Amino acid sequence: MPDGGDQLTVKAHRAVDTIGGGAWDACAGTDNPFLSYAFLQALEASGSATAESGWLPQHLALEDANGCIIGVAPLYLKSHSYGEYVFDHGWAAAYERAGGRYYPKLQCAVPFTPVTGRRLLLRPDAPDGAAEALIAAMVGLARRHKVSSLHVTFPTEGEWRQLGDAGFLQRVGQQFHWQNDGYESFDSFLEALNSRKRKQIRRERREANANGIEIEMLTGDAIEPRHWDVFFRFYMSTSDRKWGSAYLTREFFDLIGKRIPDRVLLVMAKKGARYVAGALNLIGSDTLYGRNWGCVVDVPFLHFEACYYRAIEFAIERGLQRVEAGAQGQHKIQRGYLPCHTYSAHWIRDANFAAAVGDFLKRETRALEHNMTELEAELSPFKTLGD
Repeated sequence: MPDGGDQLTVKAHRAVDTIGGGAWDACAGTDNPFLSYAFLQALEASGSATAESGWLPQHLALEDANGCIIGVAPLYLKSHSYGEYVFDHGWAAAYERAGGRYYPKLQCAVPFTPVTGRRLLLRPDAPDGAAEALIAAMVGLARRHKVSSLHVTFPTEGEWRQLGDAGFLQRVGQQFHWQNDGYESFDSFLEALNSRKRKQIRRERREANANGIEIEMLTGDAIEPRHWDVFFRFYMSTSDRKWGSAYLTREFFDLIGKRIPDRVLLVMAKKGARYVAGALNLIGSDTLYGRNWGCVVDVPFLHFEACYYRAIEFAIERGLQRVEAGAQGQHKIQRGYLPCHTYSAHWIRDANFAAAVGDFLKRETRALEHNMTELEAELSPFKTLGD
């Protein structure tokens, strides 16, 4: 705990309900919808992130001497490594081959969400040392549970550095994000590209919108239960093909549709009277976050149109600064989404295992930095001098 000032205490909660929406959101703010009480509580209430699904809430609440909550952290006791998007399956296998027990572990994250955001959620008036108190409390909880490790995934860069100063191992990843450089329209964005990529995107958009395909951009009250019914079928179909199991329940979509309708953007593609594809996005204060996609027909370039190009159009119209279109996918580069760093931090209880992982991370980081530089140099669609 920090020295001086009010005495701070930390409590672990088995449900975000027991912290309460007002207290949670006073710490989380309104910039990032994934950190809101409404989103996290919808995950728990719908059965998507619960002990039964391998995500047992252990949320931390930091209280001052008067019992006022001045900081929170989304924390889960995990019995597996699914739904995280920062992969440690190899670490788990190596540790267990050496005779250790990797699971359970602690995870500070938003379940099923590879989106960067604060993880040490503090009220604006929180005293100095509050972040350090939350970090110390996470490590203390890890020791009390005798877990192998504690992982903080997709924190901000500042938090990542702070966690490194606290002794966590630091890991770097990459995603592909679109940046709004003050474009007035999608055409003005295209003018920033070289002629070959500009022509390619125009051709892809024509083909995606041909053959009777119509696309609806739905948000707020325009999203009805029937849209969620259809989208959930798309989501389940994609989950069955790619992962073998779905993380999110049907009730989850109803809950976010009711609780944060103005933060939801559904891009729905229709052919005739039938919806055939859809993309779910959440709207932040300056960023559009692409999350889930599903399709039941084979239409060339429809995925790019619904997930990337319509997202760019929406961001330009709303004056948003970025589009984060989810994890992985270097094919996004040619469509204007350039490589960006993501971060994670890892506390490992076994000193010998921590040393081995630390050595691996040094080599991984060198390779990733080299790869990011090459990808942008070779695949960037933006004009260079002489174009």
